[in-house]
Amino acid sequence: MTVTVLIADDQAVVRAGLAMLVDSQPDLAVVGQAHDGRGAVRLAAELVPDVVLMDIRMPLMDGLEATRRIRTAGTGSASQVVVLTTYDLDEYVFDALRAGARGFLLKHAPPEELLHGIRVAARGGALLSPSVTIRLIEAFAAGRARPARPPAALARLTPREREVFDLVVAGRSNTEIGRMLGIAETTVKTHLGHVTEKLGLRDRVHAVIFAYEHALVPPSPP
Repeated sequence: MTVTVLIADDQAVVRAGLAMLVDSQPDLAVVGQAHDGRGAVRLAAELVPDVVLMDIRMPLMDGLEATRRIRTAGTGSASQVVVLTTYDLDEYVFDALRAGARGFLLKHAPPEELLHGIRVAARGGALLSPSVTIRLIEAFAAGRARPARPPAALARLTPREREVFDLVVAGRSNTEIGRMLGIAETTVKTHLGHVTEKLGLRDRVHAVIFAYEHALVPPSPP
């Protein structure tokens, strides 16, 4: 099956580069391009792409609002949104994840990482990289008020589920978690499903957000 992709970025050269990269893959195809958030929302509804690569800072409507509308309105909600950002970051990325984005990719990431991210999002997965995502989420969560006590919902987790939760927050993949705990990857997925259900979370990216919002992760050293 071919994964269809909509690219939303206000820079023509960025759109062209991304389109060339995506179309070079036999299993991926660009079906549309938008130069602002409003156009991204319109094309997402018309084309219903599997994945929308969404820039944050665009005219008429920013990527945050566009993401929220795509994920909550009509047929466009079937599209998975992946936020594109630069390393020094837009302050909106944290909120974009909460608005429904599956994660984010750095514009200058290696081509194979960008392509992998598209495929992961198309499968309904969340983009969680210990070298990028956790550090960026921490940067935003650090500026938000944190509760003094852990949320009561954590008490609903079994010891094994808490171990899986902690390793997910640390950026470990299901394969790595299975190896570290000595359990099958399918068992890891089952435990993770129980964790997200008990904590009311959407996916592993939001498990990381939850952990940083509730001060469950010690701050990184300067």
